[in-house]
Amino acid sequence: MLVSDFHFHLPDELIAQDPLAARDGSRMLHLQRSNGHYSDRLFRDFPELLRPGDLVVFNNTRVFPARLYGRRQGASGRIEVLLTRQLSPPEPNDWECLVRPGRKIGIGECLVFGEQDELQAEVLARAEFGERRIRFQPIFQSGDDFFAALDRIGHVPLPPYISRPDSSRDRERYQTVYAQQRGSVAAPTAGLHFTSQILDHICQRGVETVDITLHVGLGTFQPIHVDRVEDHKLHSEPYSITTAAASAINQALRASRRVIAVGTTTVRTLEHAIRLGAGTVPAGVSAADLFIYPGFEFKLVNAMLTNFHLPQSTLLMMVSAFGGRENVLHAYEHAVSDRYRFYSYGDCMFIE
Repeated sequence: MLVSDFHFHLPDELIAQDPLAARDGSRMLHLQRSNGHYSDRLFRDFPELLRPGDLVVFNNTRVFPARLYGRRQGASGRIEVLLTRQLSPPEPNDWECLVRPGRKIGIGECLVFGEQDELQAEVLARAEFGERRIRFQPIFQSGDDFFAALDRIGHVPLPPYISRPDSSRDRERYQTVYAQQRGSVAAPTAGLHFTSQILDHICQRGVETVDITLHVGLGTFQPIHVDRVEDHKLHSEPYSITTAAASAINQALRASRRVIAVGTTTVRTLEHAIRLGAGTVPAGVSAADLFIYPGFEFKLVNAMLTNFHLPQSTLLMMVSAFGGRENVLHAYEHAVSDRYRFYSYGDCMFIE
């Protein structure tokens, strides 16, 4: 299967640069995967498409200000570091990250961040495509102080297709209203549409909800550098499922109730977990490296809410695996012609 099989044309002006005034004001394309039929809806209609007894699963990860701007010690010129995964908290405080300019930053260099040099890090190792392993110096007494420094000097890690600097507004809007567990460098964007009122409406319809946690890292948004889909390898992303969440999911599974995933990160977590548990979802901590593309057999998820994704991306491949490649690409063609807003701050799709 070729990566180019998942290409579609998207005019730049359809890439949403800012969130709407109201979280729940987005449009929603409703796709029925059994026959490929789609219809134009509003996200506010989402609760009406749910049935009593459904189980809706959310990813409650919390985005932290993971983008740092600084300099190389002893050199001029700005550098950019995007922290993608903490490897050894709290000490030594090692992280995987992406750096720019990638070619210039070598092993052993010291990187300095903040106007008062609040943070310093040593480059320990390098990999392909601008990836590095760095170690922050133990200049604080605890890991909490490190994250407090990030809160002060870090920036919201908006995706590269948003062609503007982050703002104070993004600290609130590039975060779901139910975010709890800090650890993501990108928002689970399907969840950005929800408000407390929408959540209340869902519960009033007799629908059960539960949270899992997957921290979004490099695995979700890394570009594909191969021609064949099967040759691509995903980075793993850590996730956790509480005992209560696992129990609720397994009860729904046994009762043949619909399990509805909010976002591709939730889909990846659930489908990895049910394979790990050989047919049931175990509680605990693991890491998902599951690459889902057409031909994949879904064992748990019955419906999903998702935003619109990049051409030739792993996320579009996952959505195509669930909804059918032709169905999804036809729906995307309609979304383009009907001027839907794309990507993180854009509109959404409900596929069932």
